Amino acid sequence: MKDAILVINAGSSSIKFSIFSSTLKLMYHGEIEKIFESPILTILDATHSEIVKQEIQSAGYELSLSTFFDWLNQQADTIKLGSAGHRVVHGGAIFYHPTLITDNVISDMESLIPLAPLHQPYNIEAIKMIKKKFPNLKQVACFDTTFHQTQDKLATLFAIPKNLTDENIIRYGFHGISYEYISSVMSAYLGDQANTRVIVAHLGSGASMCAMYQKKSVATTMGFTALDGLMMGKRCGHIDPGVLLYLMQEKHYTASTIQDLLYNKSGLLGVSGISNDVRELTSSTDPLANEAIELFCYRAALEMGSLCAALNGCNAFIFTAGIGENSAIVRKKICDRLTWLGIKICNLANQNNQSIISDKNSLITVCVIPTNEELMIAKHTNQTQE
Repeated sequence: MKDAILVINAGSSSIKFSIFSSTLKLMYHGEIEKIFESPILTILDATHSEIVKQEIQSAGYELSLSTFFDWLNQQADTIKLGSAGHRVVHGGAIFYHPTLITDNVISDMESLIPLAPLHQPYNIEAIKMIKKKFPNLKQVACFDTTFHQTQDKLATLFAIPKNLTDENIIRYGFHGISYEYISSVMSAYLGDQANTRVIVAHLGSGASMCAMYQKKSVATTMGFTALDGLMMGKRCGHIDPGVLLYLMQEKHYTASTIQDLLYNKSGLLGVSGISNDVRELTSSTDPLANEAIELFCYRAALEMGSLCAALNGCNAFIFTAGIGENSAIVRKKICDRLTWLGIKICNLANQNNQSIISDKNSLITVCVIPTNEELMIAKHTNQTQE
């Protein structure tokens, strides 16, 4: 297949990938899991049938991606790469649209690593490895911050001195590629309601919400970094900054210790002491597992109320991403805390993961819409000219 598009979503512990035809039809997709432990390469075809399941002999990005590239080379008769598109978490005040990758672009992305230390280094690592393996291949960066450029200035400001705001210490927002995809398809689920006041909950290992009006971002829960807002798998979400000052001044925590605490040891994992996986926690009888789930849902309901204020109401509420699409328990617990808004879900529809899970008497339509960040990246990669 000539001019196939490789889409890479590189994270700190896994690399997700998809291969699309030039007409944006999915050909293959898969993941390299446990990159720094015992990597496993899994590849599925367009029908989602597993065609490769391979243990990789050494941990780390280099051998993991090289193993995938070896498989790609073996498909040379059927796959001819024309471009590669990447999810890059932070575009800062530099990147406002999908961007053709050059050495200067890589350097600019590296300058943003302190704003997304959990993601940005790995996003860039994958770009560099593909550049080394396929030096003439067009590569495009798609930024999670781009979708939120439509927000009013007030929605982006912190209450800090203006000289710091002028240094671009502002709220950027994330998960924008996912929100952009949802905004592009939600008319099929909501009809004309898609152009009204919609709140989308992207609930996964990273979690955020976005308030939209006429399919554009009005406000979102994440801010300067991907730490703010909702409680997440390993990240705490919103926290009183005084806690961090206390840890530094009284407990003598260093900046790196605090970074590790906030990014890797908090959230569902920190509260439960068991796991960051909702499936494991919801099946556990440990009271701390239940407390972690309850706190996750409580925080989500609070943020939903905040975004309703930003929108002056809400007409539709959409769940997406791994937890949002698959955990009926989490959806119900969140919606049960939102009955004051007139939300009422149909328990049977919710249990069956149907697209519309709200009861016919609900004042707000509640949907479950699978996200597809990879397709969105492939579209942008196709459209970005050299």
